[in-house]
Amino acid sequence: MAMSHLILQAPNLLPADIERIAALLNAGGVQEVGPTHVRILDVDPDGLDEALVVCRERRIDAAHLDRLVPLRSCKLLAMDMDSTLINIECIDEIADMVGRKAEVSAITEAAMRGEIADFSESLRRRVALLRGVPESALQRVFDERLALNPGAERLVEVARACGLHTLLVSGGFTYFTERLRRGLGLAEAHSNTLEIIDGVLTGRVLGDIVDGQAKADHVADAAARLGAAPEQIIVVGDGANDLRMMAHAAYSVAYRAKPAVRAQARFALDYSPLDAILNWFRLATVR
Repeated sequence: MAMSHLILQAPNLLPADIERIAALLNAGGVQEVGPTHVRILDVDPDGLDEALVVCRERRIDAAHLDRLVPLRSCKLLAMDMDSTLINIECIDEIADMVGRKAEVSAITEAAMRGEIADFSESLRRRVALLRGVPESALQRVFDERLALNPGAERLVEVARACGLHTLLVSGGFTYFTERLRRGLGLAEAHSNTLEIIDGVLTGRVLGDIVDGQAKADHVADAAARLGAAPEQIIVVGDGANDLRMMAHAAYSVAYRAKPAVRAQARFALDYSPLDAILNWFRLATVR
């Protein structure tokens, strides 16, 4: 019977750490793929808990996989936007343009930690603080502050090349998701629409709020259209409102996530870039 593998990734993997983890797992072998990526092969599950403690102590991202499959066997990659695909929380940066960042950020952080159970309420409270902000502030945020997180572009490019449907689903705003959808060639994007009248934000959101349940519904809808089973779905997020959509995926990934999210996701990337996800699928010939 084939045994499972532990994928280690970190900006700087030390040989001593690799050897220690492999010994704890009574590994069948070590496959060094590169300076930031190693596969510990045929691991003994009895040593897994202790090995994962070492990984946390040594700031190593570890992914335990029963088997390695080709990325082409997956059908859907779904991603959150703010603090996942990109480096900022857009609403906080919009607020910063008019000196209201502290107020908005406090609500954002509480919502992402899950302390405000009703995401729709938290979003409406934050957007209300943006009343009177000129639309030009959104463009400035996009031009001056928004950047893709490390590895994001490569993750999307490789996923698309392997035939995956790419979905951006966000509690943020269409102003940004649509620009990212076009720029990255994503298949679809869903988010909230800010009401703008005469070039000024009114402090209101148009239509239904894209909250945690709506995110999950968009993932479920895409999966149904694609005929994708959970083991063919990758979902990446960082906040509490991502947990419901993560539940649809065998590859649920917490990226630089809040503790509650990291605890419930199957995988976590605390130190590695987003394209580290790809290393869980390569070399499908490995047992």
